Amino acid sequence: MKIGIHHRPGSFSDTWIKYCQEHGIPYQLVDAYRYDIIDQLKGCNVFMWHFAHHDYRDMLMARPLLNAVEKRGIRVFPDYETSWHFDDKIGEQYLLEAIGAPVVPGYVFYTLREALEWIDKSSFPKVFKLRGGAGAANVRLVKSRSEARRLARVAFGRGFSQFDRWGYLKDRYQKWKDGKIDWFHLLKSCGRLAVPTEYARMHGREKGYVYFQEFIPDNAFDIRIIVCGKRAFGIKRLVRENDFRASGSGHILYAREEIDERCVRIAFDVNRKVRAQSLALDFVFDTGNHPLVVELSYGYALAGYKDKCPGFWDENLEWHDGFFDPQKWQIEDLIKILE
Repeated sequence: MKIGIHHRPGSFSDTWIKYCQEHGIPYQLVDAYRYDIIDQLKGCNVFMWHFAHHDYRDMLMARPLLNAVEKRGIRVFPDYETSWHFDDKIGEQYLLEAIGAPVVPGYVFYTLREALEWIDKSSFPKVFKLRGGAGAANVRLVKSRSEARRLARVAFGRGFSQFDRWGYLKDRYQKWKDGKIDWFHLLKSCGRLAVPTEYARMHGREKGYVYFQEFIPDNAFDIRIIVCGKRAFGIKRLVRENDFRASGSGHILYAREEIDERCVRIAFDVNRKVRAQSLALDFVFDTGNHPLVVELSYGYALAGYKDKCPGFWDENLEWHDGFFDPQKWQIEDLIKILE
């Protein structure tokens, strides 16, 4: 057995490489961006790549490459079932509706006429989203029909940049207030007002569709549950100050009693239908206190979880105490399949 790993420092690959070294598992570092990546993988039984939403190259070619490698008979992480909907909120909406998951209602339109007709009949506020973006990026609360009409016209006109410059600066300012960054890095963030990210420049503008979700009021937090194989763990994320969004706030609670186990049960049920190797689901609660899925993803930022979650649940919802590294589970599950 030999594992091919595309290494991105700070990603899941840090643990995968360390695991192979500690357990004497043959591995090879490969470069997924090179033209000869298929040749690089000769002799490998597994290909693992934690590709990212913020790298335009990854979003351009990672999924086609991984799918092609699977056709060669090589096991991959993430596989098709795990990654096809990654960083595509519209795809996630369709998937959750198709499998009958308790999902926040969403509305997608591909013509301006249909969008405006729906807006005129709808109540507000609603949540407006672009297809891509993590950490609550490209998500805003639309409080009136006039604002919704304006957004719809932009969506079918010049479109939206994938990088919200003022939203980014606002988030950085909040992190400075919370003591998470210093004055230097806050001032450095101001440069983004003039210079967009490489992703925004290379990706182009989002246009040709408009996507709204129902606004679920009175949520002071959300719950994120991550399923990896037959295990699940979770966190509670408090909403940002004077905001409705919890993702990216940095205010996280980890104790077991903070996690509503109904979310864990739903997460396992969703993943039995999705069959993902790794699945993170975000939950809010409606006015009847019923959990609803907002979004899902295969990846997540390691800093918010590693050596912080005090335990995990198995498929029978039995709790197991102790810190853990879920990236070890990812590679162990693939090895078990091969063995």
